[in-house]
Amino acid sequence: MSLELQLQRFPKEISLKDGAKVQLRPLRRDDEKAFHEFFLAVPERERMFIKHRVTDQSVIHDWCQNIDLGRNLPLLALLDGKVVADATLHQQLGGWKRHIGRVSVLVHPQYRGRGLAKAMVHEIVEIARHTGLEKVEAEFIGEQEAAIHMFAMLGFSNLLRLEDYVKDMQAISHDYILMGLDLTTDEEYAGVGG
Repeated sequence: MSLELQLQRFPKEISLKDGAKVQLRPLRRDDEKAFHEFFLAVPERERMFIKHRVTDQSVIHDWCQNIDLGRNLPLLALLDGKVVADATLHQQLGGWKRHIGRVSVLVHPQYRGRGLAKAMVHEIVEIARHTGLEKVEAEFIGEQEAAIHMFAMLGFSNLLRLEDYVKDMQAISHDYILMGLDLTTDEEYAGVGG
């Protein structure tokens, strides 16, 4: 199945544990202001672990104006027009990791503990599975224990842990953890069937 077919499933409404309903859909150009506000709401201590300077308006502007869903697919969760979570599927379109997607997820602090991250990672994994990827991986620093546990509950396993391997935005060293999940490939991509 192609990415275009997968994207036809959105926008999609899901219910959280507390009964709140959020809309899931891919990032659009007109999301720039709301997307930037979402990142500004993340506590500074947590932003240190994000690979990009998401408080910089120009970074978010670039992401919103140069959307390439085949390379980076940000799936947003919106509640009353406010971005409350982002799960992204990152892909390399060529090279030796072209069959592996990378998953990242971030939930607004006020919306955590409601099953939103789990639901969004599930959606991203389903997109990856149905677009022909064979594996997905997720990267963490050692202190992200809740996220590591949640990914483990979704079937991801630890691939490696390197002590004091990465540095946050304040140049403090942290353990690097790589988790992975093998995807069951659709029959049409496995050459099975007729």
